[in-house]
Amino acid sequence: MTGTGPLVSVVVPTRNSARTLEACLESVRAQKSEVLLETIVVDNDSTDGTWEIARRGADVAVRGGPERSAQRNLGVSRARGEWVLWLDSDMLLPAGAVREALDTARREHVDAVALPECTVGTGFWTACRTLERSCYRDQVWIHNPRLLRRNILTGIGGFDLAMAGLEDTDLRHRLQGAGVRWALAPVLVEHDEGRLTLRSVLVKRMYYGRSIPAFAAVNPGRVAEQGRATVRAFWQHRRRLGLDPLHAGGMIVLRAAEAGAYALGAWQGRHEGRSARADAEVG
Repeated sequence: MTGTGPLVSVVVPTRNSARTLEACLESVRAQKSEVLLETIVVDNDSTDGTWEIARRGADVAVRGGPERSAQRNLGVSRARGEWVLWLDSDMLLPAGAVREALDTARREHVDAVALPECTVGTGFWTACRTLERSCYRDQVWIHNPRLLRRNILTGIGGFDLAMAGLEDTDLRHRLQGAGVRWALAPVLVEHDEGRLTLRSVLVKRMYYGRSIPAFAAVNPGRVAEQGRATVRAFWQHRRRLGLDPLHAGGMIVLRAAEAGAYALGAWQGRHEGRSARADAEVG
């Protein structure tokens, strides 16, 4: 740790992330010339060499699961930093990103900072996702904070273990309810999604959708609110979309298909919840 300022603990949950993890950790290490950092990787029983990369490249490598929320909470419990920054293992920090995020917090007098993302990768559906994310960059109420004071994160209970895929949005609403303000940092995190296929996207969204009942139970009305915010972002950037009609059309198809996958996943989640309650009553 050769930089200056408050210590930032970077928490990276992983599972079979060998393709992207080394580059992710390298992008974090590159920040150390400017800020004090420690890197904590929490691996969920990877079988592809991820664990070995984590042990070589992180300051702390531990095993834990079963989901991203639990992994992040475990990483935070091992953190020593005043601030916590969580990244996915397929994300790359641009040069100076952590310093700029801290400067944003100081400049805007906030305790949390969101770092907008851009999708990188190959293929048609990946290009559609890239165009979609470009419409979100200036939409503060779509982005979830990614850098947060550790005492605030632990004070509100960390990430909800009942959610997978929606835990970041749930955290944002709990922060808002607690009166915590956040701002957007003028940086762009690269999200290396490889070559997206329609099938891979829908399988993931169906899985995430199973958390919607748990999310909606503690965030009434927020699912529809998120949908409206997304539509507003597209409308505000309609000229950008109009300049790329092919990928804009694909984006609309992708978003519609995702909505269906989320709905199916939510149905599965409600069914699983009813079955679990019935089993508990019988027991």
